[in-house]
Amino acid sequence: MTAATDEQVQAAAPSSIPSGRPFSAFERMVAWRYLRSRRKEAFISVIAGFSFIGIMLGVGTLIIVMAVMNGFRTELISRILGMNGHMIVQPLDGPLTNYADLATRFSAVPGVTMAIPIVEGQVLAQGFGDASTGALVRGIRADDLTKLKSVSEKIQAGDLVGFASGSGVAIGSRMAEQLGIRVGGTITLTSPNGDVTPMGMNPRVKGYTVSAIFEMGMSEYDATIIFMPLEEAQLYFNAEGLVQSIELFVEHPDAVDTLREPVEKAAGRQIFITDWRERNRTFFSALEVERNVMFMILTLIVLVAALNIISGLIMLVKDKGSDIAILRTMGATSGSVMRIFFMTGAAIGVTGTIAGVVLGVVVCLNIESIRQFFSWVSGATLFDPELYFLSQLPADMNADETVTVVIMALALSFLATIFPAWRASRLDPVQALRYE
Repeated sequence: MTAATDEQVQAAAPSSIPSGRPFSAFERMVAWRYLRSRRKEAFISVIAGFSFIGIMLGVGTLIIVMAVMNGFRTELISRILGMNGHMIVQPLDGPLTNYADLATRFSAVPGVTMAIPIVEGQVLAQGFGDASTGALVRGIRADDLTKLKSVSEKIQAGDLVGFASGSGVAIGSRMAEQLGIRVGGTITLTSPNGDVTPMGMNPRVKGYTVSAIFEMGMSEYDATIIFMPLEEAQLYFNAEGLVQSIELFVEHPDAVDTLREPVEKAAGRQIFITDWRERNRTFFSALEVERNVMFMILTLIVLVAALNIISGLIMLVKDKGSDIAILRTMGATSGSVMRIFFMTGAAIGVTGTIAGVVLGVVVCLNIESIRQFFSWVSGATLFDPELYFLSQLPADMNADETVTVVIMALALSFLATIFPAWRASRLDPVQALRYE
């Protein structure tokens, strides 16, 4: 920042300050000259530079963090809803034996796109050598698995032909890697609920051929899920002729409440319905709380930068007391002086905000490449899929949130300029010249 010299001001307006509307060309010219760097105002310029950098980094960081957290939520929801039904129907009046008829009736309900009978059970999966891991077996009909695009379109190796014939299973890529199994290999499943004998319950151990390996991109599912033909799963878990639940997929997951009554009528029996929001409420509530807290914390960066604008402008006002006195004696009103210093400070906030938006957008568009670069430089995994569920770092910029960040940054910057600009407008010309 710097002041216009006496000669410059006089050259700009030799007899009087041009009269005109607020934020006239003359006011903009003087404000611009106060922003230009000169040697004797180097310290003030340093403060202005730090204010600019602070606002830029604050806005950019806010946009990046909010985009990454939105990306997390979007990716997790899409993968969770891609694997699990939006509504889960369970019986209250006895075993669910008429599941085929119910699935047909549920599928006919307007808004329901698919109804899938499911049998589930926990097992110990063993592969090559002594490798073993816990797994969740989901018994599902072959046609239903084909319709489940989140799995059928993510087959990495093999196909669903063996699954459709009832002789094979489909496992996740991470499970295949952990167990050292390839397509055509055998995976041995052990269930504690086996055959009942006079000596008690014997665990059930059976080997299955791996016909397909899928990768959904969510490490928790890729490492734990095994799809098994429904009839085979019924035999394996001693559930012949029945299923545990029917999962419904709907057109609009956020509007599942409107489908509860039609689904209950279509069932024709007592059922219990849960939806994806209830089953994942704790998880998504934690994400929302973390997102709001991060926004509040990172806003402080912009606030600190705005305070730097205040300190820089106050120092500029003290340094330019004589210039203000000359402007006032030449006819500048107190409002004109206030607008000049307001534009000087606001220019820092506006340019810093614009630079921050550009920084945030560039980083968000290249977030995965940047992550891979820093992982390569540091030699460490900066985003471990085993910890964060997803195989890559997501970023989903929201236009409304970006606009909110921009408005917040500009508002703080403008508010920070009001007090120093007001002090400049209240400066008495006689005292300013006497002080100089």
